[in-house]
Amino acid sequence: MSDAPRLLFWVQHLLGIGHLKRTATLARALAAGGFDVTVVSGGQAVPGLDVGRAALVQLAPVRAADQSFKRLIGDDDVEIDDAWRDARRDALLGVLRRVRPDIVLTELFPFGRRQLRFELLPLLEEAAPRAAIACSVRDILVEPDKPGRAVEMLALARDWYDLVLVHGDPALIPFDRTFPLAGGIAARIRYTGYVVDPPPPNAGAAGKGEVVVSAGGGAISEPLLRAAMAARAMTRLGGATWRLLAGPALAEAAFESLRRDAPDGVIVERARPDFAALLANCALSISQGGYNTVMDVLAAGCRAVICPYAGGHETEQTLRAKLLAAKGALHLVPEDALSSKALARAVEAALDGPGASAAGLDFGGAEASLRALKALLAETERTPA
Repeated sequence: MSDAPRLLFWVQHLLGIGHLKRTATLARALAAGGFDVTVVSGGQAVPGLDVGRAALVQLAPVRAADQSFKRLIGDDDVEIDDAWRDARRDALLGVLRRVRPDIVLTELFPFGRRQLRFELLPLLEEAAPRAAIACSVRDILVEPDKPGRAVEMLALARDWYDLVLVHGDPALIPFDRTFPLAGGIAARIRYTGYVVDPPPPNAGAAGKGEVVVSAGGGAISEPLLRAAMAARAMTRLGGATWRLLAGPALAEAAFESLRRDAPDGVIVERARPDFAALLANCALSISQGGYNTVMDVLAAGCRAVICPYAGGHETEQTLRAKLLAAKGALHLVPEDALSSKALARAVEAALDGPGASAAGLDFGGAEASLRALKALLAETERTPA
């Protein structure tokens, strides 16, 4: 067995794949930085996911039945029941006992994923006597749908967590903007900066001069992709190639329909591993406003139009996009105003302005997370078993 400190990284994506993508970026950095990392994923498998030197364990997958996130369904499209929950809890605890981690890192929980408490609370209870407990959470929380949720989050953080890694920059938005009780765990919070893969040092010619249209995992991307397809002829980039990237969660029937309807000059394909290179070379990016995509766009410095997802109780993407638009880093089309004409107007405005600006943000989130977790081991005097 390796002498490296062992880290168990739990993650659950329910609709899009942003949580898993950010976890993969962190896992690569942590494993390269000296941790023996095991990622335990509870969402649907994503082909080609790169976790670097980390190990990846896939639990029985579960996903949200719809944008309300109120019902969870398994691979058979049937709502999960107590027997399913018991089996998955036992599988997770089995991984814990095999890995015997020095640190357990949970993605989002306790600030979300409340429906997964059936496995997470037993995980924390069994791990806490010998492992440090940490949370990996993005910069902005979704506004709770019920009063009292924030108090519950605070209590869980106080009871179980040694460290809360906030993957953001307070220069853009402090954590207490969307979690007002953050002062109650201020000593445990570490801002890491944004987690983003650096642009490729040599991007080649992929995407040169194109308009790249993307939507992360793509489960709810068809309206944006169709609006972009129709907007092309209304812009001065009508003669350029427009490349529409459909994420793995877009239904095959919708994907094939988009391909059939695409006119000459529009390419419709599944998301590509060289997305960062496409952004580095493109004339313009049009995308939904997920954390990872927005950070990729800012890091690439390309001109950008963002149409943030705002379905269900979703508030996170819109808030971040508004803050960045106010800094001149991108152009915003609210989801409820999305149309081909509105998108074309935003494209024209973006072309008349500068490229996307990082707005002075800290993009060292992966490296800072590595340093903070190493410091946590030292502070708690836990050493590899």
